Amino acid sequence: MPERLLAPEGVPADIDEFTHAGATLVFEDFGTGIRPIVLLHGIGMGRSVYVDLISHLDGRIVGIDLPGFGEAPEPARTLTMERHADLVAALLREREVTDAVVLGHSMGSQIAVELAARHPDLVSGLIMAGPTVDSASRNLGAQAGYLLRDLIGERPTVLWRGAREYLRGGPHLLRKMRATIVHRPENVYTHVRVPTLVVRGQHDPLAPMTWCREILDAIPDSQFVEIPDHGHGTLISDSGSAAEKITDFVRAL
Repeated sequence: MPERLLAPEGVPADIDEFTHAGATLVFEDFGTGIRPIVLLHGIGMGRSVYVDLISHLDGRIVGIDLPGFGEAPEPARTLTMERHADLVAALLREREVTDAVVLGHSMGSQIAVELAARHPDLVSGLIMAGPTVDSASRNLGAQAGYLLRDLIGERPTVLWRGAREYLRGGPHLLRKMRATIVHRPENVYTHVRVPTLVVRGQHDPLAPMTWCREILDAIPDSQFVEIPDHGHGTLISDSGSAAEKITDFVRAL
């Protein structure tokens, strides 16, 4: 049985595995209210990295460990971003969620945009934080270099949580990174028809302003916020400022 990682003690929570089309994720569903926020983590991470963020949020939360990350078992084959999105969509249908606000960080933003485009009947809002992969730097060396540069300035909490989750990411992390890099999110943005919020940390090298502007130009109903003095891990540590912007966005839907 998966652990309680996000839900506060005393708050009822459904915590379980969910399998669809040969891949298994872990979910933690707690709280009440319309437009549940569905949390999709970045590469090498898991739902536990959102523990600070959810302390600032109200309502219903669905935290997810994607296949091969966190507590979710390694899939037989590395999933594409599209297949990840279809798996999450199957979970939402199983949970009878049709008005999700999908929040994706880093790689999770690529899955989130695929979910919004491929399954619009399930999504009422889209939040992309530190969106990847910048079309001008779509290679493993560049992305690894940007990640290293970002880590130098990150807070200790981000480094500790990130290191722990990367170790749990298993021996196929390089293969998973390649799956994110071959994905072309810019081909998907124009198909998004829900209100969208793009969140960027001021010092995030993996989501440069040029890339964020490309996203904003492609998605008709989109808006942008920049979180001062943060890097790529703006939702992981000291996330109060980002949570405030996210709450304002969700309430306005």
